[in-house]
Amino acid sequence: MALYFTSINSGSNGNCYYVGNEDEAVLIDVGLTCKEVELRINRLGLSIDKIKAIFISHEHSDHIKGLSVFAKKHGLPVYISTPTYKSSRLILNEENIFPISHSQQIKIGSLNIFAFSKFHDAADPYSFTVECNNVKVGVFTDIGSVCDRLINQFKTCHAAFLEANYCAQMLASGNYPYFLKRRITSGHGHLSNTQALELFQNHKPAFMSHLLLSHLSKDNNDPDLVESIFKNVAGDTFVKVASRYQETEVFYVSKSSTAIPTYQFDPASYQPDQLNLF
Repeated sequence: MALYFTSINSGSNGNCYYVGNEDEAVLIDVGLTCKEVELRINRLGLSIDKIKAIFISHEHSDHIKGLSVFAKKHGLPVYISTPTYKSSRLILNEENIFPISHSQQIKIGSLNIFAFSKFHDAADPYSFTVECNNVKVGVFTDIGSVCDRLINQFKTCHAAFLEANYCAQMLASGNYPYFLKRRITSGHGHLSNTQALELFQNHKPAFMSHLLLSHLSKDNNDPDLVESIFKNVAGDTFVKVASRYQETEVFYVSKSSTAIPTYQFDPASYQPDQLNLF
């Protein structure tokens, strides 16, 4: 059984990602209005009835804007960490809230969702992978820096949404105030093109078929430039920028290899502050 996936939207104006098989699916974040998410899902020819759960990465508004209405309207369980829920100030049906924690695995039908902590300036932020029959799709955005757990998961993905938020030169010379530039580059903000490219080049598994570059900054990046940079080193991996203005097409990935390598982490290759989460 394969996995289908699409970006409903990706950017600071709203984030929402769909991953599922022929029978069930999950949403990672609901950062657009309920009406807009429904419109885009229907436009893609997907069935909202197949969505069985929502997973929330963190409480920033571009990830939860439509959560309350969408979850209530469709009666969906929401998997969200307790600190994230408290910080969100949302009102959700308590019976449909399920707390998540680091390294937790949740089964939704035949889908296995793995949640793990990441670096970001939020209460308790998470990244996710969605797996079915040894086919895995990762959703890796809003990440301040690369850590061993991100590398570990990235190396096992057949497809991934990977943040490439900003061009360091564009950010440095741009009009953002100093405090915001510091926040973005702090190690708990966002991944630069260079950081994302290094992760991709050094740890892309041979069987990765799709890479969707995600959460690009409107002001500090160039979609055509970053897409070309990744395509130059992508080999057989399909590369596309996930738009901040519209949904992508629905992609399909199936198992092309059983040889997922054993993870080996070299601490000497990384900054000390990237090795631990606080």
